[in-house]
Amino acid sequence: MSEIKKLIDDTGAFDCVECGKCTSVCPVAKVDTNFAPRLIVVKALEGVDTNLAQEKEMWSCITCEICNKMCPYKVDFTGFIQGLRSQAHDVGNLPVLSQAGAVQTMQRIMARGSKQNRLSWLTPDLRVKEKGDVFFFTGCAVQLGTIYYDRAVELRHTPASIVKILNSAGVEPVVSNDEVCCGHDLIWTGDEDLFTKLMDRNVETIKRSGAKTVVFSCPECMRTFEVDYQDFLGDFDFELKHISEYIMELVDEGKIHFKKGDSKVTYHDSCRLGRHLGIYDPPRELLNEIGLELVEMPNSREKSACCGVNAFANCSETSRKLQHDRIVEAIGTGAQAMLTFCPKCVVHFNCLLNSPKSMIENEKLKIVVREFGNAIAERLQEGV
Repeated sequence: MSEIKKLIDDTGAFDCVECGKCTSVCPVAKVDTNFAPRLIVVKALEGVDTNLAQEKEMWSCITCEICNKMCPYKVDFTGFIQGLRSQAHDVGNLPVLSQAGAVQTMQRIMARGSKQNRLSWLTPDLRVKEKGDVFFFTGCAVQLGTIYYDRAVELRHTPASIVKILNSAGVEPVVSNDEVCCGHDLIWTGDEDLFTKLMDRNVETIKRSGAKTVVFSCPECMRTFEVDYQDFLGDFDFELKHISEYIMELVDEGKIHFKKGDSKVTYHDSCRLGRHLGIYDPPRELLNEIGLELVEMPNSREKSACCGVNAFANCSETSRKLQHDRIVEAIGTGAQAMLTFCPKCVVHFNCLLNSPKSMIENEKLKIVVREFGNAIAERLQEGV
């Protein structure tokens, strides 16, 4: 059996009946009428492996997974795309990457074992451990905040903000200089070999720490562990939790308190945290706990719109249109800020907002887009 045929079997692509439901909900297809998720499957069924090196439509998919959620036949389109990209990578079919592939280059350097100073953000007032029950996987927020300092510099503060929140509840998490990038962008651009090197190193680091629970602030990191790592390695003997879930547990136990606010905010469900992982309520419960007024956008939860870019591999005019429409939705709520946990969403939305006015259709696009963890850390009520 060829790799393409195995991929078709594994993802249920044979069940596609070309009903068009995926295309009707696909955000890319609404902008680019030449694109349709089902056509990628159809081409594979008809023998795309014969010209895989030339096939480009797979790179246009933003893997937001709304097609998966709406498919009446449960075809795993995003799983199919991921597998197809891996095979395309092996025959030299590569996407055009943002910033000349800076993020992927950073990940490849880590995968090859270069030394790093990953904990440069730690300050003396933050209490962390080398071994313990709770491991905080910091992800690449600091690195992204450095690369994209002109649009998302606050990401450099995200790990410190999360540790500050955990410390206020008496939790001293393990953080490790041996942690490396989760590899999300490598596997979604087809580089499975170096992705597995990152995976093996991260899992070994966590096992050495003795952690029983691994906490993530980045949705992409958690999704990569929850889905991709376990696809390769099987179930873990440690628990995976998003920071919003973990903080709400601490709130319920009376271990953490926030100062009440009076701002009006809206919340962006990132694709990885929402449709990919099904985590919708904890972030909203957390906003309620802080006392911020949440005003939902028309497209939220399972129907949330996407930031328009996947793994820095498909930033285009289509992406820009999707970002524009989402920002317009956010502004329409009357909120002062849009919060999201995904660092990539922060980068992409602020990229649009920071563009020269001549490049934006609507010059009134003005709203603050912030990383959720930093925003709630400012509301901590310490000494209670």
